[in-house]
Amino acid sequence: MSNPELNVRDRGLIEFLLSRRSVLADAMSGPGPSDEELRQIVEAGMRVPDHGRLTPWRFVIIRGAARERLGEVMEAAFRRDNPDAPEQRVTREGQRFVRAPVVVAVVSQVTAGHKIPEWEQILSSGAACQTMLIAALSMGYAAQWLTEWYAYDPQVGQALGLEGSDRIAGFLYIGNAEATNERARPSYDDVASEWHGPVVRY
Repeated sequence: MSNPELNVRDRGLIEFLLSRRSVLADAMSGPGPSDEELRQIVEAGMRVPDHGRLTPWRFVIIRGAARERLGEVMEAAFRRDNPDAPEQRVTREGQRFVRAPVVVAVVSQVTAGHKIPEWEQILSSGAACQTMLIAALSMGYAAQWLTEWYAYDPQVGQALGLEGSDRIAGFLYIGNAEATNERARPSYDDVASEWHGPVVRY
């Protein structure tokens, strides 16, 4: 069951966006979204801008026992690159996906050589991550968008079915948690400026 205090249906959209915050995967527990809710979250991710209608992303859902099976792959990959790591650390790395009841891997799949620049295709995958994050949070679930080392590991990527130039744009962790405290944010004046003409540098 989602947390009613976090449910956007009871608040204005702009109020929700101005107070939106991720929830650490380490703080999550069950239950996660239902099948129908998860479908809605993924379908929200499919509504992002997609210049050229290339569908430059796909989604891999990881839940239930599959989290432990992928964790075994992650343990092996971490041990391969860190042969001197304590066994406790290796085990912890293999348990990253069990932090949340549902994890969605967002895969960026670029169509090379197309008139639509690759950068725009990659940005569309990032937009899918953020939209799905907002969708999950708007339902009252805890959610966090992470990459971490295993998003870039070829052994983990192979286990997830990545091919060619496929890359992990992010892992979305979705579950339940108590509302968390706000963190420091940049001020408007620090990051926003109004353009009045070409910048001249001397």
